Amino acid sequence: MRLKPSSFPTTLSLFTKTNPSLTSPLSPTASSMATAAAFDDDDRICSEPTQHPDQNQVDCYLGNPSGYLNGECRIERAWAHWKKLGQPKLIVAPMVDNSELPFRMLCRKYGAEAAYTPMLHSRIFTETEKYRCQEFTTCKEDRPLFVQFCANDPDTLLEAARRVEPYCDYVDINLGCPQRIARRGNYGAFLMDNLPLIKSLVEKLALNLNVPVSCKIRIFPNLQDTINYAKMLEDAGCSLLAVHGRTRDEKDGKKIRANWSAIRAVKNAVRIPVLANGNIRHMDDVASCLEETGADGVLSAESLLENPALFSGFQTAEWVPGCEGRNEEGGKLDQADLVVEYLKLCEKYPVPWRMIRSHVHKLLGEWFRVQPCVREDLNSQSILTFEFLYGLVTRLRELGVRIPLYTKDTPVGKIYANGIGA
Repeated sequence: MRLKPSSFPTTLSLFTKTNPSLTSPLSPTASSMATAAAFDDDDRICSEPTQHPDQNQVDCYLGNPSGYLNGECRIERAWAHWKKLGQPKLIVAPMVDNSELPFRMLCRKYGAEAAYTPMLHSRIFTETEKYRCQEFTTCKEDRPLFVQFCANDPDTLLEAARRVEPYCDYVDINLGCPQRIARRGNYGAFLMDNLPLIKSLVEKLALNLNVPVSCKIRIFPNLQDTINYAKMLEDAGCSLLAVHGRTRDEKDGKKIRANWSAIRAVKNAVRIPVLANGNIRHMDDVASCLEETGADGVLSAESLLENPALFSGFQTAEWVPGCEGRNEEGGKLDQADLVVEYLKLCEKYPVPWRMIRSHVHKLLGEWFRVQPCVREDLNSQSILTFEFLYGLVTRLRELGVRIPLYTKDTPVGKIYANGIGA
């Protein structure tokens, strides 16, 4: 069954709606724009949204939501939904302020088969119109999509989830954030100290939503605790589990390797689809991770921020020692090219400038080390413009900076949604 809204904008941002299945062409209200003026300049939206309504059909996984808790039926429905989506294997992980719509669309262009939104705060999402407008936008091409929330109250989480369920394929619960802000707010990985609360969050959504519930977790230091945790989530109604193979205290992903063996143990212990997160720096890692964990897909985060073309087989020089046996032409793509593509997507799908500033720094970090004066000029800009940022790329090129992305001389084995192909 499909819901057919009378109009569905090319870019959709959610305002307060009593019925989440209804949509309308949305643009900031006069009051919200007046409020925005009082915020930091980087909180401004980079441009006015352009609305192009069409007759897109919003696809919901309808039926009896409580079926997710009914034994074999629940497991069968979990797999039926995953297969309906094409069993995506290459997935953009949730990143606060960094996995927003323009970046997701850039990653999708270069091979990503599904994506998570940034983590959304469920309470603020339910209470604040401006937050909903700026922090969650999507479009009809932005599927499959996981919308991720942090939460510690089941009723608040459900209210937030109901607002987004017509526009996504999973509502995801963030159970993995290890940062201090999560400790202060009592959410993310710090809920691992209160498993009954976690169970109630999952059950609340599974019993009341029309789309499946997914969870993203970190592992416990003790493997059996991790397995018991995963089984509890499955029994509570989780239909897909993403496992970050590091503990809550292991925050530095570049210094501490993810534990793929623990992910394999979880995969073997549960019957729902499992995604692996950790150590995905290039496509060789994707193939190794899928083989070693048996997972149904992989998530990449930090590596995609530096190289959104990762899932197309491109690598940064950091992961190509000596660049031997590699082809730097590889379509003649570099990170400055990706910045330009990203900026064009931001013009099409407006987002706050703080997100754009962050992506430019991540993508051009190595370039700025060669020409630190250009980075200083970027940092000195309290108000960004597209003209300035396009000019910044031109300036780097005129200064002779070019750091290529590399591909193998022989094509990297492509990871297809239905398996691994040569």
